[in-house]
Amino acid sequence: MAAAHNDLNELIKAVAALPEGERRWCAGVVVAAGQGPEILAEEAFGWAVRYAAYDEATDRGVELPRERWVPMRAGRGQEPDTVFDLASLTKLFTTIVAVRCVERGELDLDGRVAAYAPEFTAAAEHRITVRQLLTHTSGLLPELPLYDYDEHEQRLARLRAEPPTTPPGTARRYSDLNFLLLQRVVERVAGRPLDHLVRDDITGPLDMTATRFRPPRAWLPRIAATEDQRRPWAKLDRGMLRGVVHDENAYALGGVAGHAGLFSTAADLTLLCRALLGTGPPVLRPESVDLMLAPPGLGFELDRPWFMGDLAGRGAAGHTGFTGTSLVLDRATSSFLVLLANTVHPRRRPADSAPRAAAGTALARALG
Repeated sequence: MAAAHNDLNELIKAVAALPEGERRWCAGVVVAAGQGPEILAEEAFGWAVRYAAYDEATDRGVELPRERWVPMRAGRGQEPDTVFDLASLTKLFTTIVAVRCVERGELDLDGRVAAYAPEFTAAAEHRITVRQLLTHTSGLLPELPLYDYDEHEQRLARLRAEPPTTPPGTARRYSDLNFLLLQRVVERVAGRPLDHLVRDDITGPLDMTATRFRPPRAWLPRIAATEDQRRPWAKLDRGMLRGVVHDENAYALGGVAGHAGLFSTAADLTLLCRALLGTGPPVLRPESVDLMLAPPGLGFELDRPWFMGDLAGRGAAGHTGFTGTSLVLDRATSSFLVLLANTVHPRRRPADSAPRAAAGTALARALG
């Protein structure tokens, strides 16, 4: 590919700076970019684990002894690459599982949620459809405090009874609840739990061996830490998190949720990107990929300059995750950008996607 000969220094410089400086965007970061069958960049900078805690009085992280810092690692080399909590990138996997259900004739995008999961009484009353879940047009709230309930059944009861706040199909509002409902729909029609569906439909066929919900304890040395999760900045008091899902609702629901909970590596996400771009083994039929990635799209965000930079505007598709993750596919050039960082280590900050956009712009300029 011609792009392989272009200068990618600006992309690498932009990413390398993210863990550095007075105002660090993240403790560490891994970037993977490619075009067609080629990897254009695969680099790691900074630290997967640096802090033991967050000190509210000084507004600074409490650093571990230097010998206990764990570096970020990239690629499939001799040292295992870093595993990240993907946060809302999980929604892309849930979307693919749903589209696979459509391919198998198990699911109708315009079918009503209640036809597959009648226990969702509010969805039944308001005639919410599967497509409205996937396009964030259901009218449901962005989230609910399911973590405040003591019993699992209480959490599900609240989810089942939650009505939309605007008429379904009239407005777009991003919502985790859409994908919690979608999880129950695909589990019902396929007869398997979501983690099994992700394994059987995506990670197994693509040999994504470092992607799963609830990572095993043996993976802990290679997992990036996230947050010293405490109130008032967080919603639960859980301390420094590493190897367990960061999202409070996904945690309360057992670690397997339609909106969050997956862990993965940049190398594994490269395999997914190639599958969707048609430059690697497929995971969906070409017409199904078009359904997801062409306007108005399903599950994926389309042409969003705020995190894609100059990759937006020509049919790019992707998503971000609260922990500092993002993925962008540029079908116009058969290229992709995976940026995985631990921006919430040692604690969450106000959202800032400017570095993601800068990386997207740098790649777009390198591609020409």
